[in-house]
Amino acid sequence: LGSRACAHMAAAAWASGFLFSLLHTVNTFSLPLCHGNVLGQFFCEIPQILKLSCAKTFLRELGLLAVCAFLGIGCFVFIVFSYVQIFRAVQRILSEQERHKAFSTCLPHLAVISLFISTSFFTYLKPPSKSSPSLDLALSVLYSVVPPALNPLIYSLRNQE
Repeated sequence: LGSRACAHMAAAAWASGFLFSLLHTVNTFSLPLCHGNVLGQFFCEIPQILKLSCAKTFLRELGLLAVCAFLGIGCFVFIVFSYVQIFRAVQRILSEQERHKAFSTCLPHLAVISLFISTSFFTYLKPPSKSSPSLDLALSVLYSVVPPALNPLIYSLRNQE
């Protein structure tokens, strides 16, 4: 990739992340809380805050879900497209050893991304009636703590090779 394409991709990631967080922040701060302000989590998540609200949040949630689904699907399609391009480039490598090394680098990243996306979808798309504090906490740890912790491990294993 050229530097211009990398700059465009970075700008798109920052812009979509900013839009995503801005929409959630505005929505969260505009909710009246009538069930106290104590969360059973280690950080504030949207589903947990919605449980504390006494306002009818269905239309807000639906609108945010539509925007977030659009952004999320766009990011997911871009990730899939990127990995298809990576795998196509790796297939053109002539040496079997170099091809194996390239796949051994890409596949752990793909596993971490899959873990992040699947637990995030499950957390945010499950009905609130199916929610339990221990399940919510476990899922929060799975998508917010585990993927960032695995990246240094993946890079350290790669560097040892």
